[in-house]
Amino acid sequence: MQQDKQPRSYDRAADQMRPVTLTRKVLKHAAGSCLAEFGDTRVLCAATIEESVPRWRKGSGEGWVTAEYAMLPASTNKRSPREYRGRKGRSMEIERLIGRSLRTVVDLRALGERTITVDCDVIQADGGTRTTSVTGAWVALHDALMSLVRADKLPRLPLVGQVAAVSMGVVGDRILLDLDYAEDSHAQVDMNLVGTADGSIIELQGTGEKTPFNRQQLDELLCVGEAGIAQLVSLQRKVTNFGV
Repeated sequence: MQQDKQPRSYDRAADQMRPVTLTRKVLKHAAGSCLAEFGDTRVLCAATIEESVPRWRKGSGEGWVTAEYAMLPASTNKRSPREYRGRKGRSMEIERLIGRSLRTVVDLRALGERTITVDCDVIQADGGTRTTSVTGAWVALHDALMSLVRADKLPRLPLVGQVAAVSMGVVGDRILLDLDYAEDSHAQVDMNLVGTADGSIIELQGTGEKTPFNRQQLDELLCVGEAGIAQLVSLQRKVTNFGV
């Protein structure tokens, strides 16, 4: 990895993440909630439970976990129109990413015919809103599932693992971890990694925005991304005591 040429936000190294905070129980009425902060990016994640499943899943004996994602109008430096159903394709793509990432680590049969929806609302954006959302959504989901266990509606927690996400990229020919907006907007290569606590990959999204990238760069990007995932799942474990 090349040495840093330009200072990064928070005076961090190329392979260092922004300060990350996961604050639980920030909403009174949600079954589980988390304010996830990656530097200046802040996402409010709220999980709610319905004692039913979509019509197409009824009678299956399995539950469903899904997500919704939106950026609030004042989350960026220029007001964005409020989002409604049938709205931006980007938001739909991100909420599908969050939903399938969460389902990967849930035993849906053990959940029973219930639906858990995790709403991820970006209240302030400075790059990495989807990765912040996935990471915070897992915490909100964990707490929602724990509420079912505490209410004796489930005999055990139907979580089979943890999931977190982080961004990587090539900016000014440097491999960087956890890009903020200034870096992301100038990235030659932009990549997002969704992974689990055991090092497995759920999803890898990578694009040569300005130039193609080679196998060596891909390996370096994955290396720093995996280190970032390890840091995030460690923090998740610390705030939830999952697996302890």
